Amino acid sequence: MKLSAKQSTLLVLILIIALAPFFFPSAFYFRIGSVVFVNAVAVVGMVILTGYAGQISLGHAGFAGIGGYACALAPVYLGLHPALAALLGALISAVLAYLVGRPILRLKGYYLAVATLGFGILVSMVLSNETAITGGPDGIKVPDLGLRAWLVDRGLKISNSQFWYWFSGLALVIGAWLALNLHESATGRALRALHGSEIAARTVGVDVARAKLIAFVISAIYASVAGSLIALQNRMITPDIAGYMHSIEMVTMAVLGGAGSVLGAIFGATILTLLPQVLTVFQQYEQIMLGLVMMLVMIFMRDGLLPSLVARVRGRGE
Repeated sequence: MKLSAKQSTLLVLILIIALAPFFFPSAFYFRIGSVVFVNAVAVVGMVILTGYAGQISLGHAGFAGIGGYACALAPVYLGLHPALAALLGALISAVLAYLVGRPILRLKGYYLAVATLGFGILVSMVLSNETAITGGPDGIKVPDLGLRAWLVDRGLKISNSQFWYWFSGLALVIGAWLALNLHESATGRALRALHGSEIAARTVGVDVARAKLIAFVISAIYASVAGSLIALQNRMITPDIAGYMHSIEMVTMAVLGGAGSVLGAIFGATILTLLPQVLTVFQQYEQIMLGLVMMLVMIFMRDGLLPSLVARVRGRGE
């Protein structure tokens, strides 16, 4: 039986997550793996916004900040369990994305990018300046999720880094599955038509404003969930999570791997998370080398790393 593209993508992703630990030289790599998965969750959201709908956002780290700080503040002020706090953060992010998205998504090109950038900067400033509530630049502690302790009490011997590896991996698989289902749905087809041409999409009956808003809200939820995972994993959150550079990293990861492909974007998140670790051998030249690699990819592999590599392999096979 021939697998569909969606089934193949999910199978490859599950196999990588399941088999990678057999090649880890130490437990530290479980921690690295979990960071890769969390970044990839946010980047899958960027695929929906940028790869499917063709829109750009330079402020999505703001939604990650909302998700992260919800896990820190909701248990203290509302008495919620951290898992429920993460859901609350996703809901708040969705509502804000809807309210903010309605006016700014009428903009195009760099106007849209600047408008979303302003939103991200605003969230970052609030988190940094409201010291009495958020802890200011020093950040704030996040309550323990409690799930690992529950598993240990029931006889499952699992370290903290291992738990977050598998938990984040599961979150990524679910996020990828949802994004792939969206791709094949009527809404996904509308978003892809919008990416090709707004005028053509409007001609065939696509509600362009509604489609843009749907993509923006869904991608904001992904970013919020990623922020919550970061906060719960680190047991600490700072305003850096909502910073401008974090937004740039999200976009870069998506574009580097291939913004039109879920698996490609995950590949980009993996590369950009691991590359700084590899380039530490160059010490003071690390940032230069990282920038050079990204420039070369954009020049010679405009569709992104993974789609370009797959296309070349198929070309040789033919």
